[in-house]
Amino acid sequence: MIASANRIAAMVLRYLYLLRGSWPRLLELAYWPTVQMVIWGFITQFFLGHSSWVAEAVGVLLAAVLLWDVVFRSQLGVSISFLEEMWSRNLGHLFVSPLRPQEFAAALVSMALIRTLIGVVPAMLLAIPLYHYSIFSLGLPLLAFFSALMIMGWSLGLAVTGLIMRVGLGAESLAWITIFAFAPVSGIYYPVATLPFWLQPIAWATPSAYVFEGMRAVMFEGVFRWDLWAGAMAVNAVYLVLAVGFFLLAFRSARQRGLLLQQGE
Repeated sequence: MIASANRIAAMVLRYLYLLRGSWPRLLELAYWPTVQMVIWGFITQFFLGHSSWVAEAVGVLLAAVLLWDVVFRSQLGVSISFLEEMWSRNLGHLFVSPLRPQEFAAALVSMALIRTLIGVVPAMLLAIPLYHYSIFSLGLPLLAFFSALMIMGWSLGLAVTGLIMRVGLGAESLAWITIFAFAPVSGIYYPVATLPFWLQPIAWATPSAYVFEGMRAVMFEGVFRWDLWAGAMAVNAVYLVLAVGFFLLAFRSARQRGLLLQQGE
């Protein structure tokens, strides 16, 4: 158990050294969340004078965009750390060591958490002086929403990396576009009830839909909906089990076919 934890920590340390030695990587992590926050801050200011719905809960759009970036950065954090190993043809070197695939997956999700915090926390803090809105005013529910979205991002990231291992770098673009397939049905900026009736069951099959409904319940009604959070975590459990299973199967298949030594740019 201790040896396993040490190997996971060693992998996380390796990725941290990569970040520390490259300021463009660090800048890129915080750049897009900040740009998104600035744009949606201006949109929020415009709607404050033109929409009673937005005016009723100041910051609802800003909170939505900042939380959506959590799931996006979480998924991308898993995928990019994995892709860097493929781009440098390093998977073969890693797995001639005692490192196990489940430890590799644990290192990827740990690194995704660090990359997400580096990316979104500066944007969250910058929103305070720029727009006089603090997402931290959500209190403890923010932690619940953050954890649910992180797990969703981990699941999607592991599924994408498993697919890339299985079919190669031809599927690389999925690391950037997969999450956007979930955006329309996640109810990020509007209630799920806005969606067509036939699309609503699909929305409720995504953890993010529960999170954003819960966020609006906190902001508009001042209540934390435990049922919504429980729904998000239940769906997350299904996503995570399927994603980890797919990742491990894809890894075993890639190792049996010798793909770990062949894949790279």
